[in-house]
Amino acid sequence: MRELVYYVAVSIDGYIADPQGGFDAFLIEGDHAQVVFGEYADALPAHVHSALNIQPPATRFDTVIMGWNTLTPALEAGIASPYPHLRQVVASRRSRQLHPDITLTSDPLAAVRALKRQDGLDIWLCGGGTLAGHLLPEIDRLVLKRNPLVFGSGVPLFGTAPYEPRTYTTTSMRSFASGVMIEEYTAPPECHRASD
Repeated sequence: MRELVYYVAVSIDGYIADPQGGFDAFLIEGDHAQVVFGEYADALPAHVHSALNIQPPATRFDTVIMGWNTLTPALEAGIASPYPHLRQVVASRRSRQLHPDITLTSDPLAAVRALKRQDGLDIWLCGGGTLAGHLLPEIDRLVLKRNPLVFGSGVPLFGTAPYEPRTYTTTSMRSFASGVMIEEYTAPPECHRASD
């Protein structure tokens, strides 16, 4: 069965964005970029593929789910469909007019469970923190690009999810000269019986 993978940049103190939702402080350049632009190239938006003159490899993800606040910066930049090479699902409590390539859902948990039952590559949970907290029971794998930064405040990795300890297994820890660590964790299979 396909997995829900939360692949995201995060600060040392657990924030995925600054208090205004920006992520400019995260390191783009450095030797960790070989992973971002190589192994995880499916998670790059179309304008980055175009700028780098590369094609999405379609080897890791074929679907992305994101919250409204994660989509908003693209819309403000005039990008109506940031990931046209992926099936795009946006979670929002309100009805909105979006590009035809984007599916709107008011029930992201049900949407993810339905997607997991379909054939395909993994599903990328792009953000934000509130959506990740809501989808926590369905997250099979965490891939955290831990940047050597302390924010102090901002958007937490899992929003305001309630206290409920969950054990993940560390599967990989890669450190780079840039100071970025790419950490991978997997959830035990029994955590996801509810979606079967």
